[in-house]
Amino acid sequence: MIAEVFGTALFGVPVLAGLLGLLLPAGDGGRARRRRAAGLGIAGAALALADAVFLLVVADDPVEFGVQAVRFGDLPITFGVSLGPAALYVALAVTVVALFVQIYSVGYLHDDPRYAPYAAQISIFTGAMLLVVSANDLIMLLVGWEVMGVCSYLLIGHDRRLPEAPRAAVKAFLVTRVGDVGFLLGIALLGVSAGSFEISAVLASSPAHLTVALLLILAGVAGKSAQFPLHTWLPDAMAGPTPISALIHAATMVAAGVYVVFRLFPLFARSPGALATLGVMAAITLLLGALAATAQDDLKRVLAWSTVSQIGYMTGALAVGSPAAALFHLLTHAAFKALLFLAAGAVIHAVGTNLISRMGGLRTHLPRTFWAFVIGLGALAGLPPLAGFWSKENVLVAAAHAADGQGPAPAWVGWMVWVAGLLGVAITAWYATRLLLRTFFGHARSRTDEWHVGFDDARYERGPGAAHDPPGLMLWPVQLLAIPAALLGLAAFLPGFRSALELEAPHLEISIVLPLVLLALGAGSSWWLWHTAPGVDPAQALGRLRPLFAAGFRLDDVQDRLVVRPVRALATALRLLDERVVDAAVEGTGSSTTRLGVVLANAHRAALPRAVVAVFAGALVLGVVAAIYGAAS
Repeated sequence: MIAEVFGTALFGVPVLAGLLGLLLPAGDGGRARRRRAAGLGIAGAALALADAVFLLVVADDPVEFGVQAVRFGDLPITFGVSLGPAALYVALAVTVVALFVQIYSVGYLHDDPRYAPYAAQISIFTGAMLLVVSANDLIMLLVGWEVMGVCSYLLIGHDRRLPEAPRAAVKAFLVTRVGDVGFLLGIALLGVSAGSFEISAVLASSPAHLTVALLLILAGVAGKSAQFPLHTWLPDAMAGPTPISALIHAATMVAAGVYVVFRLFPLFARSPGALATLGVMAAITLLLGALAATAQDDLKRVLAWSTVSQIGYMTGALAVGSPAAALFHLLTHAAFKALLFLAAGAVIHAVGTNLISRMGGLRTHLPRTFWAFVIGLGALAGLPPLAGFWSKENVLVAAAHAADGQGPAPAWVGWMVWVAGLLGVAITAWYATRLLLRTFFGHARSRTDEWHVGFDDARYERGPGAAHDPPGLMLWPVQLLAIPAALLGLAAFLPGFRSALELEAPHLEISIVLPLVLLALGAGSSWWLWHTAPGVDPAQALGRLRPLFAAGFRLDDVQDRLVVRPVRALATALRLLDERVVDAAVEGTGSSTTRLGVVLANAHRAALPRAVVAVFAGALVLGVVAAIYGAAS
């Protein structure tokens, strides 16, 4: 009974806090409503965190229970939870990031008049992700999956005064919905084949058309986790408030797809075709995101494209048959990416712009934020002994083993993921070094009094001397997140952690030399370009490729021409068909009937002599017709 209560409360408490936040009265004074909304948001995240810690410490066995909620013919829908050690670690990461985002937002959006619904939506967003993590039934998982989509739409478009924010919200919603159509169909195929939507029953079954169902599932994964070709929404989603960027990138949306494949991996292991598709998608996404990050001038878009690339490492680990390596990188990525986004918010808060070209020399003005960036970017690049080094090394080792034919995927998938992962190491180190040097070193570059981002993100520039580290409510979450970003990778040496994730012990072998050499080459070449031409962006070395990389290989334009414009043309044609054919027929029938009625009404109002003549004329016509018909027969 205790396990059932705490298991349900894990996602129920944040959802309840969010619903109560949405019901806060608007007329009780702005400050009072804000305090209550902040209290509810922080309390909901804190209680969920305490719940996850309690279950992780106390529960010796996985928390498993379920009750039939509804039945559709022979298909039962179960409400319950399935929380093993791996799921609890993911829940721990989600709740930690959510709590820090709630606290950080109090200071970051201190003058936001719409803070109350913002905090409530974060709580519901968090609860929806926890439902995905804990659900024991695919339909319940789908509920959390779709609620996250709605929350992301609301939060990305939070600042309605910015034209790019609502547009980015709609784009995120529509692109992810494209994938979700396939996701829904895939769930339907698995559930119908297994005779149940309960995940344990689905995994124990032998579904018909398994590869087709899994490819449909991957469509939803590509949308939610921003993988090629449905990745285009994520960079534009940076129009939302920076804390929301941290939540989406580190703990909710983009992690959800990876976690779903992790949950269903026994099925994927039986389908080499699905794994091969996932591997191709991962390799393309990994390199595409890394290359696009090299040419960005917007601080948040650099981090956004890096997320696209890092999720590629996770899906690549899944493709080569190592779900443990994927989950380990998911956990370390949650730590260092949340750190980087919240630290980026501190920089934007201080200088009033997202543009790296208008930063520089901030190391002395924001010393604590600077060191947070050093740790975060080092972990992102895979610098030992920071967290990202250990998890990324696990991915590369798994890919190398798969290339030798060890694993469920074809060997060529292992080779492809391994080569892409190695190239990604060098490219990531290059753009991480560029970002650090351009933002915190050199001379302060000119900045103007322009609003480049939302009212919550920007402050008017007050001169280089005015920039300083953020206030405590923003600074403490950043500093605390630096601890797991630096040390979480060492958890791989703990037997309990390894057994929970089914992770192999770290192998400090000769295989780590090549990634470290590539890391040094990437970081060193970026530093050399910056050092030899002070004040010049190292991205200038990309030459004619820079606009292509900055535009994300113009895949938005490709989608616009191949999908958006044809759909709009079809919609226009259907609208014209509806207006000029369907509506015209309906309206024409009505107008013709009206005119006929007018003619008959006029005939009935005719003078008696004319009416008599008309009657006799009609009778004469009918008589003639009858006579002719009779003679013919």
